[in-house]
Amino acid sequence: MSTSRRAAVLGSPIAHSLSPALHRAAYAELGLADWSYDRFEVDEAALPGFVEGLDGSWAGLSLTMPLKRAIIPLLDAVSATAASVEAVNTVVLTDDGRRIGDNTDIPGMIAALRERGVEKVESAAVLGAGATASSALAALAVICAGPVTAYVRSPERAEEMRGWGARLGVDVRIADWAEGARAFAAPLVVATTPAGTTDALVPDVPPAPGILFDVLYEPWPTALAAAWSARGGAVVGGLDLLVHQASLQVERMTGLHPAPLAAMRKAGEAALAAR
Repeated sequence: MSTSRRAAVLGSPIAHSLSPALHRAAYAELGLADWSYDRFEVDEAALPGFVEGLDGSWAGLSLTMPLKRAIIPLLDAVSATAASVEAVNTVVLTDDGRRIGDNTDIPGMIAALRERGVEKVESAAVLGAGATASSALAALAVICAGPVTAYVRSPERAEEMRGWGARLGVDVRIADWAEGARAFAAPLVVATTPAGTTDALVPDVPPAPGILFDVLYEPWPTALAAAWSARGGAVVGGLDLLVHQASLQVERMTGLHPAPLAAMRKAGEAALAAR
């Protein structure tokens, strides 16, 4: 009987995804010669058909935008972590045919910070209010003892962040994006915005800043991350997050612990360097 198993990352666009490099490196290190991991361009309209077409050889799926919410109605169960932010980035396909949704972005953020020695902070700031910001708030619910100030551009985004804060048990305070430089006084700053968005804030990075968690990995370093490092601040990057969340996916899909973090990071760095 064949032991071949399949997994893949789905999204649109998906060509840029580093997930195949990370997961394949993990399989090689774990001796899973019969496992494969691919990428598929799948949008929200095509998702139900793709999921229905999965057979017993499939072990799991990684999901990126815009599928993290669209997948939820297609699942048999969703973990409490994923339900807390209404976002599933991981689907484990069980031997009895069930589809279990989970979110490894949140524990991945916590693990990436802990790897740099960040266990607890008294307060934090979040730049941005998109999908990643809700996961950041969920992570901060675990590691931040006090208030989190969210710097946002619109009243609608402000309301969303207040709602997530109430749901996750985080004391969220709202500030206007125009005052974003004030975020840098916090001991932990989480930048969740698209590439280039924080460039204008670079001149305001103070001497001896705290910790910056910039969720981008390409281009890297961002202008903000480079300035932060140059002033002696600690920086956690998007590749750190990607590797940690992917390692948790590998563990959930294969049942093997621990995932080979160093090999996965090396593969991610090599894939980025090759671009």
